[in-house]
Amino acid sequence: MADATTAATPTRNGDLIIGRRVKDTPVFNTFGDKIGSIEDFSIEKSTGKVRYALMSFGGFLGIGEKFHPLPWNVLKYDTARDGYVIGLTKEELADAPNYTTDELAAYGESDVDYRDSINGFYGRFAALR
Repeated sequence: MADATTAATPTRNGDLIIGRRVKDTPVFNTFGDKIGSIEDFSIEKSTGKVRYALMSFGGFLGIGEKFHPLPWNVLKYDTARDGYVIGLTKEELADAPNYTTDELAAYGESDVDYRDSINGFYGRFAALR
């Protein structure tokens, strides 16, 4: 039986990862094009589950940068690329819900328009595939 220290310490190759290691992880489309990187993520307070990864997309040195909240379940980790993969092209992602830093600060997980916009887009996209 593992002691408390071993059980509470995830291994690097395990299913768990600490949040600061997710930041700046690249996001690729299925063609191998880098389309952004993970800037942050949203955690549901009541369950502790990650709901959205906030992917930075576009801009230069933070100017004009937009953030795309991606439902966590649309991302698949690819060990060969050392990054996440999503089944969207850059063009498709351009139509996805996106927000500036200020707009994100105004929204919360309980905001119905925010949640419906994200879930509606990715639900519709999944239905087309």
